[in-house]
Amino acid sequence: MHKQIEQAVAEVSTVLLGKEVQVRLALCCLLAKGHLLIEDLPGMGKTTLSNALARVLGLEYKRVQFTSDLLPADILGVSIFNRDSSQFEFMPGPIFTQVLLADEINRTTPKTQSALLESMEEGQVTTEGQTRELPAPFFVIATQNPANQSGTYPLPESQLDRFLMRLSLGYPDKEAERKLLLGEDSRRKLVHLQQVITANDLVAIQKAVDDIHCSDSLVDYVQRLVDYTRTGPEFVYGISPRGSLALLRCAKTWALMSGRGHVVPEDVQMVLPAVAEHRLSTSLDYRVDNRGLSQKLLEDVPVVV
Repeated sequence: MHKQIEQAVAEVSTVLLGKEVQVRLALCCLLAKGHLLIEDLPGMGKTTLSNALARVLGLEYKRVQFTSDLLPADILGVSIFNRDSSQFEFMPGPIFTQVLLADEINRTTPKTQSALLESMEEGQVTTEGQTRELPAPFFVIATQNPANQSGTYPLPESQLDRFLMRLSLGYPDKEAERKLLLGEDSRRKLVHLQQVITANDLVAIQKAVDDIHCSDSLVDYVQRLVDYTRTGPEFVYGISPRGSLALLRCAKTWALMSGRGHVVPEDVQMVLPAVAEHRLSTSLDYRVDNRGLSQKLLEDVPVVV
Protein backbone atom coordinates (compact mmCIF):
# COMPACT_ATOMS: atom_id res chain seq x y z
CA MET A 1 0.00 0.00 0.00
CA HIS A 2 2.76 2.44 0.92
CA LYS A 3 4.46 1.90 -2.45
CA GLN A 4 1.22 2.51 -4.35
CA ILE A 5 0.52 5.68 -2.40
CA GLU A 6 4.03 6.99 -3.12
CA GLN A 7 3.55 6.21 -6.81
CA ALA A 8 0.25 8.13 -6.81
CA VAL A 9 1.88 11.17 -5.17
CA ALA A 10 4.77 11.07 -7.64
CA GLU A 11 2.41 10.76 -10.61
CA VAL A 12 0.26 13.74 -9.59
CA SER A 13 3.38 15.78 -8.79
CA THR A 14 4.45 15.56 -12.43
CA VAL A 15 1.60 17.92 -13.39
CA LEU A 16 1.45 19.98 -10.18
CA LEU A 17 5.03 21.05 -9.66
CA GLY A 18 6.42 21.99 -6.26
CA LYS A 19 3.25 21.12 -4.33
CA GLU A 20 4.01 17.67 -2.90
CA VAL A 21 2.66 18.48 0.58
CA GLN A 22 -0.65 19.70 -0.84
CA VAL A 23 -0.85 16.65 -3.11
CA ARG A 24 -0.32 14.36 -0.11
CA LEU A 25 -2.95 16.17 1.93
CA ALA A 26 -5.46 15.99 -0.93
CA LEU A 27 -4.83 12.27 -1.36
CA CYS A 28 -5.10 11.82 2.41
CA CYS A 29 -8.52 13.48 2.32
CA LEU A 30 -9.81 11.15 -0.38
CA LEU A 31 -8.34 8.01 1.22
CA ALA A 32 -10.06 9.04 4.48
CA LYS A 33 -13.42 9.02 2.61
CA GLY A 34 -13.78 12.79 2.89
CA HIS A 35 -14.59 15.69 0.61
CA LEU A 36 -12.04 18.34 -0.27
CA LEU A 37 -12.36 22.12 -0.53
CA ILE A 38 -9.57 23.95 -2.37
CA GLU A 39 -9.55 27.71 -1.86
CA ASP A 40 -7.22 29.91 -3.87
CA LEU A 41 -6.90 32.51 -6.57
CA PRO A 42 -7.77 31.51 -10.15
CA GLY A 43 -5.01 29.82 -12.14
CA MET A 44 -3.23 28.12 -9.23
CA GLY A 45 -3.84 24.54 -10.38
CA LYS A 46 -6.99 23.64 -8.48
CA THR A 47 -8.68 21.99 -11.47
CA THR A 48 -5.46 20.27 -12.51
CA LEU A 49 -5.08 18.71 -9.07
CA SER A 50 -8.62 17.32 -8.99
CA ASN A 51 -8.38 15.90 -12.51
CA ALA A 52 -5.00 14.33 -11.78
CA LEU A 53 -6.25 12.66 -8.58
CA ALA A 54 -9.19 11.11 -10.43
CA ARG A 55 -6.88 9.77 -13.13
CA VAL A 56 -4.32 8.14 -10.84
CA LEU A 57 -7.15 6.57 -8.82
CA GLY A 58 -8.91 5.37 -11.97
CA LEU A 59 -12.22 6.98 -11.03
CA GLU A 60 -14.97 8.43 -13.20
CA TYR A 61 -14.65 12.22 -13.23
CA LYS A 62 -17.08 15.01 -14.01
CA ARG A 63 -16.80 18.78 -13.69
CA VAL A 64 -19.54 21.34 -13.03
CA GLN A 65 -18.85 25.04 -13.43
CA PHE A 66 -20.88 26.78 -10.75
CA THR A 67 -22.45 30.06 -11.87
CA SER A 68 -25.00 32.46 -10.42
CA ASP A 69 -27.82 30.98 -12.56
CA LEU A 70 -27.05 27.30 -11.86
CA LEU A 71 -30.07 25.40 -10.49
CA PRO A 72 -30.12 22.33 -8.20
CA ALA A 73 -31.63 20.27 -11.04
CA ASP A 74 -28.56 21.07 -13.15
CA ILE A 75 -26.51 19.09 -10.63
CA LEU A 76 -28.89 16.41 -9.38
CA GLY A 77 -30.83 15.65 -12.56
CA VAL A 78 -34.41 16.01 -13.75
CA SER A 79 -37.30 13.87 -15.00
CA ILE A 80 -38.22 14.27 -18.67
CA PHE A 81 -41.43 13.00 -20.28
CA ASN A 82 -40.85 10.23 -22.81
CA ARG A 83 -43.57 10.29 -25.46
CA ASP A 84 -42.82 6.75 -26.64
CA SER A 85 -43.38 5.20 -23.22
CA SER A 86 -45.79 7.91 -21.96
CA GLN A 87 -43.75 8.04 -18.74
CA PHE A 88 -41.37 10.38 -17.03
CA GLU A 89 -37.76 9.18 -17.12
CA PHE A 90 -35.10 10.44 -14.74
CA MET A 91 -32.04 11.90 -16.43
CA PRO A 92 -29.16 11.76 -13.91
CA GLY A 93 -27.18 14.94 -13.38
CA PRO A 94 -23.39 15.19 -13.24
CA ILE A 95 -23.40 14.39 -9.53
CA PHE A 96 -23.82 10.72 -10.46
CA THR A 97 -20.09 10.10 -10.76
CA GLN A 98 -17.23 9.00 -8.52
CA VAL A 99 -15.27 12.26 -8.46
CA LEU A 100 -17.21 15.50 -8.90
CA LEU A 101 -15.34 18.75 -9.35
CA ALA A 102 -17.60 21.56 -8.13
CA ASP A 103 -15.65 24.41 -9.70
CA GLU A 104 -16.00 27.85 -8.08
CA ILE A 105 -18.75 26.61 -5.75
CA ASN A 106 -19.06 30.00 -4.06
CA ARG A 107 -20.15 31.69 -7.29
CA THR A 108 -23.57 30.05 -7.14
CA THR A 109 -26.50 30.80 -4.84
CA PRO A 110 -26.95 29.19 -1.40
CA LYS A 111 -29.94 27.22 -2.73
CA THR A 112 -27.78 25.46 -5.28
CA GLN A 113 -24.91 25.05 -2.82
CA SER A 114 -27.24 23.23 -0.43
CA ALA A 115 -28.14 20.73 -3.16
CA LEU A 116 -24.78 19.12 -2.48
CA LEU A 117 -25.36 18.67 1.27
CA GLU A 118 -27.26 15.38 1.28
CA SER A 119 -25.09 13.84 -1.40
CA MET A 120 -21.87 14.70 0.44
CA GLU A 121 -23.11 13.44 3.78
CA GLU A 122 -25.27 10.46 2.82
CA GLY A 123 -23.96 9.37 -0.57
CA GLN A 124 -27.44 9.63 -2.06
CA VAL A 125 -29.72 12.06 -3.85
CA THR A 126 -33.43 12.63 -3.18
CA THR A 127 -35.35 14.20 -6.04
CA GLU A 128 -39.09 14.21 -6.67
CA GLY A 129 -39.68 12.06 -3.60
CA GLN A 130 -37.34 9.28 -4.70
CA THR A 131 -33.94 8.46 -3.23
CA ARG A 132 -31.16 7.33 -5.56
CA GLU A 133 -27.80 5.98 -4.47
CA LEU A 134 -24.63 7.60 -5.78
CA PRO A 135 -21.70 5.55 -7.13
CA ALA A 136 -19.15 4.32 -4.62
CA PRO A 137 -16.66 5.69 -3.91
CA PHE A 138 -18.04 9.23 -4.17
CA PHE A 139 -15.85 12.26 -3.65
CA VAL A 140 -16.60 15.96 -4.05
CA ILE A 141 -13.64 18.22 -4.77
CA ALA A 142 -14.88 21.80 -4.62
CA THR A 143 -12.91 24.90 -5.50
CA GLN A 144 -13.71 28.40 -4.41
CA ASN A 145 -12.26 31.83 -4.99
CA PRO A 146 -11.40 34.10 -2.05
CA ALA A 147 -14.50 35.63 -0.47
CA ASN A 148 -13.29 39.18 -1.13
CA GLN A 149 -13.62 38.67 -4.88
CA SER A 150 -16.74 40.00 -6.59
CA GLY A 151 -19.69 37.74 -7.30
CA THR A 152 -19.10 35.25 -4.50
CA TYR A 153 -21.55 33.77 -1.97
CA PRO A 154 -19.77 32.70 1.24
CA LEU A 155 -20.35 29.05 2.12
CA PRO A 156 -22.36 28.66 5.35
CA GLU A 157 -20.81 26.83 8.30
CA SER A 158 -23.02 23.78 7.72
CA GLN A 159 -21.65 23.45 4.18
CA LEU A 160 -18.05 24.02 5.23
CA ASP A 161 -18.32 21.33 7.89
CA ARG A 162 -19.16 18.76 5.19
CA PHE A 163 -15.64 19.13 3.82
CA LEU A 164 -13.11 16.98 5.62
CA MET A 165 -10.25 19.26 4.58
CA ARG A 166 -9.65 22.70 3.13
CA LEU A 167 -6.42 23.38 1.25
CA SER A 168 -4.75 26.34 -0.39
CA LEU A 169 -2.17 25.73 -3.13
CA GLY A 170 -0.53 29.15 -3.23
CA TYR A 171 2.07 30.44 -5.67
CA PRO A 172 4.80 28.02 -6.83
CA ASP A 173 8.39 28.64 -5.80
CA LYS A 174 10.80 30.04 -8.38
CA GLU A 175 12.32 26.69 -9.30
CA ALA A 176 8.93 25.02 -9.83
CA GLU A 177 7.62 27.98 -11.84
CA ARG A 178 10.70 27.96 -14.06
CA LYS A 179 10.13 24.27 -14.83
CA LEU A 180 6.51 25.14 -15.55
CA LEU A 181 7.49 27.92 -17.94
CA LEU A 182 10.08 25.83 -19.79
CA GLY A 183 8.19 22.56 -19.81
CA GLU A 184 5.09 21.14 -21.43
CA ASP A 185 1.64 22.50 -20.60
CA SER A 186 0.34 20.65 -17.51
CA ARG A 187 -3.06 20.17 -19.13
CA ARG A 188 -1.43 18.18 -21.93
CA LYS A 189 0.43 16.05 -19.39
CA LEU A 190 -2.85 15.03 -17.75
CA VAL A 191 -3.74 12.60 -20.54
CA HIS A 192 -0.46 10.74 -19.96
CA LEU A 193 -1.01 10.13 -16.24
CA GLN A 194 -1.09 6.45 -15.29
CA GLN A 195 -3.59 4.81 -12.97
CA VAL A 196 -1.58 3.44 -10.06
CA ILE A 197 -4.37 2.53 -7.60
CA THR A 198 -7.25 0.28 -8.67
CA ALA A 199 -10.78 0.40 -7.27
CA ASN A 200 -10.11 -2.71 -5.16
CA ASP A 201 -6.85 -1.20 -3.89
CA LEU A 202 -8.66 1.99 -2.95
CA VAL A 203 -11.25 0.09 -0.91
CA ALA A 204 -8.49 -1.93 0.78
CA ILE A 205 -6.56 1.21 1.72
CA GLN A 206 -9.68 2.87 3.14
CA LYS A 207 -10.41 -0.22 5.23
CA ALA A 208 -6.80 -0.39 6.42
CA VAL A 209 -7.16 3.10 7.92
CA ASP A 210 -9.53 1.65 10.51
CA ASP A 211 -6.81 -0.75 11.70
CA ILE A 212 -4.24 1.98 12.42
CA HIS A 213 -3.56 2.03 16.17
CA CYS A 214 -4.10 5.13 18.32
CA SER A 215 -2.72 5.05 21.85
CA ASP A 216 -4.58 6.52 24.79
CA SER A 217 -1.99 9.29 25.10
CA LEU A 218 -2.50 10.20 21.42
CA VAL A 219 -6.27 10.40 21.90
CA ASP A 220 -5.64 12.58 24.97
CA TYR A 221 -3.58 14.93 22.79
CA VAL A 222 -6.38 15.19 20.23
CA GLN A 223 -8.87 15.92 23.02
CA ARG A 224 -6.65 18.67 24.44
CA LEU A 225 -6.44 20.31 21.01
CA VAL A 226 -10.20 20.15 20.53
CA ASP A 227 -10.96 21.35 24.05
CA TYR A 228 -8.65 24.35 23.61
CA THR A 229 -10.72 25.53 20.62
CA ARG A 230 -13.88 25.29 22.75
CA THR A 231 -12.55 27.16 25.79
CA GLY A 232 -9.87 29.51 24.45
CA PRO A 233 -10.82 33.21 24.19
CA GLU A 234 -9.46 33.34 20.63
CA PHE A 235 -12.37 31.31 19.30
CA VAL A 236 -16.06 32.13 18.84
CA TYR A 237 -16.83 28.40 18.74
CA GLY A 238 -14.69 25.31 18.76
CA ILE A 239 -14.29 22.13 16.77
CA SER A 240 -17.42 19.97 16.78
CA PRO A 241 -17.45 16.23 17.58
CA ARG A 242 -17.61 15.64 13.82
CA GLY A 243 -14.48 17.74 13.50
CA SER A 244 -12.63 15.81 16.20
CA LEU A 245 -13.52 12.52 14.48
CA ALA A 246 -12.28 14.00 11.19
CA LEU A 247 -9.00 15.03 12.81
CA LEU A 248 -8.35 11.55 14.19
CA ARG A 249 -9.28 9.78 10.94
CA CYS A 250 -7.04 12.05 8.89
CA ALA A 251 -4.18 11.47 11.34
CA LYS A 252 -4.65 7.70 10.97
CA THR A 253 -4.69 8.05 7.19
CA TRP A 254 -1.51 10.15 7.25
CA ALA A 255 0.16 7.48 9.42
CA LEU A 256 -0.83 4.81 6.89
CA MET A 257 0.50 6.94 4.03
CA SER A 258 3.76 7.26 5.95
CA GLY A 259 4.09 3.48 6.21
CA ARG A 260 3.30 3.20 9.92
CA GLY A 261 0.71 1.12 11.74
CA HIS A 262 0.25 3.61 14.57
CA VAL A 263 -0.39 7.35 14.92
CA VAL A 264 2.23 9.72 16.31
CA PRO A 265 1.69 13.38 17.34
CA GLU A 266 3.39 14.56 14.14
CA ASP A 267 0.56 12.98 12.12
CA VAL A 268 -2.02 15.03 14.02
CA GLN A 269 0.05 18.19 13.66
CA MET A 270 0.46 17.66 9.93
CA VAL A 271 -3.26 17.40 9.16
CA LEU A 272 -4.62 19.76 11.81
CA PRO A 273 -4.48 23.02 9.79
CA ALA A 274 -6.29 21.48 6.81
CA VAL A 275 -8.93 19.85 9.02
CA ALA A 276 -9.48 22.66 11.53
CA GLU A 277 -9.02 26.01 9.79
CA HIS A 278 -12.42 26.09 8.08
CA ARG A 279 -14.12 24.91 11.28
CA LEU A 280 -12.83 27.73 13.49
CA SER A 281 -14.05 31.30 13.85
CA THR A 282 -11.91 34.10 15.26
CA SER A 283 -13.08 36.22 18.17
CA LEU A 284 -13.30 39.93 17.37
CA ASP A 285 -10.82 40.58 20.17
CA TYR A 286 -8.10 38.72 18.25
CA ARG A 287 -6.86 40.10 14.95
CA VAL A 288 -5.49 36.80 13.70
CA ASP A 289 -6.62 34.88 10.64
CA ASN A 290 -7.65 31.22 10.89
CA ARG A 291 -4.28 29.96 9.73
CA GLY A 292 -2.61 31.92 12.51
CA LEU A 293 -5.02 30.38 14.98
CA SER A 294 -4.26 26.82 13.95
CA GLN A 295 -0.55 27.48 14.34
CA LYS A 296 -1.15 29.06 17.74
CA LEU A 297 -3.19 26.01 18.70
CA LEU A 298 -0.24 23.70 17.97
CA GLU A 299 2.14 25.95 19.90
CA ASP A 300 -0.04 26.40 23.00
CA VAL A 301 -1.28 22.82 23.49
CA PRO A 302 1.43 20.52 24.87
CA VAL A 303 1.95 17.10 23.32
CA VAL A 304 2.57 15.54 26.72
CA VAL A 305 1.11 16.76 30.01
